[in-house]
Amino acid sequence: MSQTAAAEKPNVNPKLATVEKVLSVHHYTDRLFKFRCTRPQSFRFRSGEFVMIGLLQDDGKPLLRAYSVASPSWDEELEFFSIKVPDGPLTSKLQKIQPGDDILLGKKPTGTLVHDALTPGKRLYMFSTGTGFAPFASVIRDPETYEKFDEVIVTHTCRQVNELAYSVEMVEGLINDPLIGEMVEGKLRHYTTCTREEHPTKGRITDLIESGKMFEDLGVPPLDPATDRAMICGSMEMIKDTAALLDKAGLTEGSNAKPAEYVIEKAFAG
Repeated sequence: MSQTAAAEKPNVNPKLATVEKVLSVHHYTDRLFKFRCTRPQSFRFRSGEFVMIGLLQDDGKPLLRAYSVASPSWDEELEFFSIKVPDGPLTSKLQKIQPGDDILLGKKPTGTLVHDALTPGKRLYMFSTGTGFAPFASVIRDPETYEKFDEVIVTHTCRQVNELAYSVEMVEGLINDPLIGEMVEGKLRHYTTCTREEHPTKGRITDLIESGKMFEDLGVPPLDPATDRAMICGSMEMIKDTAALLDKAGLTEGSNAKPAEYVIEKAFAG
């Protein structure tokens, strides 16, 4: 989006979305980037939820896609973590945004990757692949996470090592966070794996769960519905396969209306 276009206030239905300013953009790889934008005072959400965001098309119509909010509910700004799809209707344009540009923000955040959809437990797992880490970037920065669970394990699987940069940066930064640094220490564990490059832990997270290697590496017992809770976000195949393993272990899928032992998210951007 050009600065000229950004200077003209887009004409958007206020019931559908608000117009926000891009504050910063950081590109991690040729496939992944994050950006931050302004947050309207009226915008309320629960850590882990997603919202529709987007841009105006050349014909003046809004193009919106579902994006998990990567910032926690207490943050004064909003953060998003996105993939770049060369021919994607939205991401082909979104990847070119710069500070000062306008972006559209939907008004109705929703989602199931929230504490309210889980019953109380001892250990929280967050299984993610690729940009599926985004909602967990929100959840691991929420004090409520550490008030509700004794141990918090977030996994992140990518094809290449450099695609893990966002989650590594996020977790390492939390230890020094003035708001929740002390709560995080000794509770948060980060388990990264790669599928196509050499890495201390290699393979799909589902294979590492099924073989028991993940539990062995972390020094924790196998999944137990009496103590373990989980959230899953990633590709449809990964969600399906991981959910099947949780079902096999005796965990039940929950929702906002009926909390249980694990929850999944199916929102994607393109």
